[in-house]
Amino acid sequence: MSSSTGPASGLPVRMPRPRQSGRHRRPEPVSAPEGAPPLVLAVPGVPSAGSLSVAEEVLSIARSELPGLDARIGFAETTDEGFPALAEVLSEADAKASDSSGAPSAIVVPLLAGPDSSQLHGIRQAVLGSGSAAELTDVLGPHPLLAEGVHVRLSESGLARADRARLFTVATAADGIVLATVGGEEAVQTAGITGMLLSARLAVPVLAAALDEEGAVAATANRLLEAGSRQLALAPCLIGPEIADGLLDSAAKEAGCPVAEPLGAYPAVGKLVLSTYMAAAGLAPQRTQN
Repeated sequence: MSSSTGPASGLPVRMPRPRQSGRHRRPEPVSAPEGAPPLVLAVPGVPSAGSLSVAEEVLSIARSELPGLDARIGFAETTDEGFPALAEVLSEADAKASDSSGAPSAIVVPLLAGPDSSQLHGIRQAVLGSGSAAELTDVLGPHPLLAEGVHVRLSESGLARADRARLFTVATAADGIVLATVGGEEAVQTAGITGMLLSARLAVPVLAAALDEEGAVAATANRLLEAGSRQLALAPCLIGPEIADGLLDSAAKEAGCPVAEPLGAYPAVGKLVLSTYMAAAGLAPQRTQN
């Protein structure tokens, strides 16, 4: 029984753990430095409630990784007042910028896994048209984290094992993957690098194909079948807003195979957006050591 002054004699007392010192001490939480330029997430494609939701979730992940981050959303293609236009968001950032030393007023990160030239052109034109001093970064891929994300989406759809090391089987697991992208040959080559990483994870052949090139997905599926694959899956190496309505489903039907979900707001996407921003802004995590 406890007394008013504490536990009865003989009972253990929970004491706060002392802070670990030395080189193994956990780093202090990192926060955005004062005066850091805002991160503006440039969302491609036709604005929709779905694409806005994905963008908001991606930025929520980025903010959780870097507290105090000023992060905003801008749509490259919009005339709808319900969706913030990229040019207007950048103009506002310019107006609030206090640094006159030539530093960028904002860092614009395209919400694109690969180099879709037409959609990047729209984002670039919005940046230039705003007259902003913002800096536009490269796209997010290729990157091992994208391969991880595609693997997870395949496993969620029952098209791949969640963890190769566990050695359990999935009856519907694909033995050949068509990795879907948009943006023509350059995007296919870039997705191909992520595809090699995905192939190493799954131990099955992976070939990239452009959704926006007529017949490309079906032709790539045939190549996999001719090479010995029997059970195919279509896996988007795409975040979501950049995919035209119906394009993914029609490609899956044409190739005659099931399809996984796009990456969406997979946590690694938010982390890639943040790391891209931090590299452009010249920021690095500060680790405290005693």
